[in-house]
Amino acid sequence: MSSGHRTMTLFVTVILGMILVILGLSAEWPVWAWPTLAALLLVVGVVTHRILAPAPEAFPRALLTDPDLPEPVRQEQRVAHVALPSSVADYDFSFSATVRWLVLDAPEDAPYVNPAGLAIDAVLRRARVVTAQQPPHRSAFAQHQLDGALATMQVDPTGRIMAMAQEVTLSLPESDRERLAKLAGVRKDEDVWEHERNYERSKRAYLGEDVLKDTGSAVVWWLSRNEAEVEGAVDRIGLLAQLSAAANNDEVPPPFEHLVPLPRAVYAGDAAQEPGRNDWQQPFVPGRPPSQNGARPDSAVDSFLAWFGFSPDDPDLDLFGERLINLARAHDKASVAEDILRRFGGDRPDPRENDNGEAADPPQPDTPSP
Repeated sequence: MSSGHRTMTLFVTVILGMILVILGLSAEWPVWAWPTLAALLLVVGVVTHRILAPAPEAFPRALLTDPDLPEPVRQEQRVAHVALPSSVADYDFSFSATVRWLVLDAPEDAPYVNPAGLAIDAVLRRARVVTAQQPPHRSAFAQHQLDGALATMQVDPTGRIMAMAQEVTLSLPESDRERLAKLAGVRKDEDVWEHERNYERSKRAYLGEDVLKDTGSAVVWWLSRNEAEVEGAVDRIGLLAQLSAAANNDEVPPPFEHLVPLPRAVYAGDAAQEPGRNDWQQPFVPGRPPSQNGARPDSAVDSFLAWFGFSPDDPDLDLFGERLINLARAHDKASVAEDILRRFGGDRPDPRENDNGEAADPPQPDTPSP
């Protein structure tokens, strides 16, 4: 029985007895009624004791480790928007939580401390260890880790308090989230580009070092892709030989030169002439024989003029042509003179005739003066 329970029982019994005594004295009860009043007060006391008796404890306090210690008083304080580092520099988490602490017994000569400050510092130290290992884009995952790491009371480094945290929230500023999203997009695009470049490099190495290593490899590669077209592979040997030679910056091997088709484009040293293009439009190459594939007779004249550096719109071209005609006739090259005359239109007067249509004396070669 607790002292509070006994006090309440005694108080109720005394009050009720005083009331009955006052009533008995006022009503002048007989003498035999007072023993009855005393018995009644005893019954009332027993009934009051049973009514006010507390319910039995499920686990007796006597069996507890410290049955006589009072229930400890815990204190708490809310902290908000505290910057905690992440695993990436310049990207900090925003930490908020309710810090709870319990003051421990200290020696009599121990200095006075601020329990709230010690508790908050202890919680932030524990939280910093967790967040410093997490990347900034995993704030939700780091928050759940903090919930577990700060959910137990632990003694702070000074040994004066025990602290924990509840209602933990961890977030990343919106600007940092947008910046991380852009960086992630760029990083993904860069990875795709790098894979594409590696694929292209591998494909070039496969074609250059394996498929087009030589003419035989090129023919075997084409035949492996077109197994039913053996005749087509034979027809393409010259083309594949030219392709493999170009891939290796080399000339076509002599055994395959007769299989290489003539190129369509005309360049210096070609024996073929591009359709629709005359020798006047082609660069003149000294030592190249005149075209024999249906070229006009004046093509050699055009090459000769190009060799001298004359263009079709050169104002001195006509005068130079007349001098060429005179020079050809002076050396009895009538056919050459006719070709040159035909090249320049064919309507020029014969330089051997005068203005009246009479034959003029042929020009005499200059003789050196004695």
